[in-house]
Amino acid sequence: MKKTAFCLVVLLCGPCSSVLAEDYILSMPPIFSVEQLTAMLHPLAARLSKETENDISILLARNIDQYTAEVLHGNIVIGYENPSIYVNISNVHEAIASAVTTQHNTLSKGIIISRPESGISGFEDLKGKKIMIVSRESSGGFLSQKLTLKEKGIDVEWDCQLTEAANHREENVIISVSVGDVDAGFISEYALHKADQYIAPGSITSVAKTAPLPNWVVSISRKMPQVQKDDLLEALLSLTPESPALKALGISAFKTASDADYDIIRDIIE
Repeated sequence: MKKTAFCLVVLLCGPCSSVLAEDYILSMPPIFSVEQLTAMLHPLAARLSKETENDISILLARNIDQYTAEVLHGNIVIGYENPSIYVNISNVHEAIASAVTTQHNTLSKGIIISRPESGISGFEDLKGKKIMIVSRESSGGFLSQKLTLKEKGIDVEWDCQLTEAANHREENVIISVSVGDVDAGFISEYALHKADQYIAPGSITSVAKTAPLPNWVVSISRKMPQVQKDDLLEALLSLTPESPALKALGISAFKTASDADYDIIRDIIE
């Protein structure tokens, strides 16, 4: 059996050399700290290296633009990214597996939160309000709400005052809403209690749930040989909720996915 190897490149300063035939680089968009990203990806790299007998190393880009560029240049061969980033690289990468939440679902809803005394009780009440979103790339923290509000006749970019959360963290959205810095916030339905230790009890409330959208996706280079694709997918699908790889990512499983699953994201961001 081939020896498993790991290599951590903390910050990417320039173009990488092409990967070898059986040496693959795994990465994800740098929306968390270097320490968090390393902790999230290392167990997955270890498991995939062992199961596929390929040498899978980790690379962390400085920002999302650089992550995207390295994927497009063929340097990042295996990616774990949110849907909006995936559709931007899908000409060179293809979806093979979607994250499954602890609710056994590959779809994730968003929610709209506000303070109980805000006077916001429905979608129409959001017009003209200051709203904090996770980021414009976040499915649960922006795109889900954008889609639902569009269906209600509200153009969130035009009709509301949007700001993005510091470090693109859902906890920062919750805290900002709870202390009154903004009128409302957009987060994923699973994040409602993420900041409970930092806010006063009862200081936020969920106003509404919004459209279910595809979850994070594992994508691979379209140039990868089919046998390697099949091995990777088999390894991903074999992971159990108790595996260190899934625990580190905060999900319960992977499920087979296809590019067409993310057409709804393309429709939203067009």
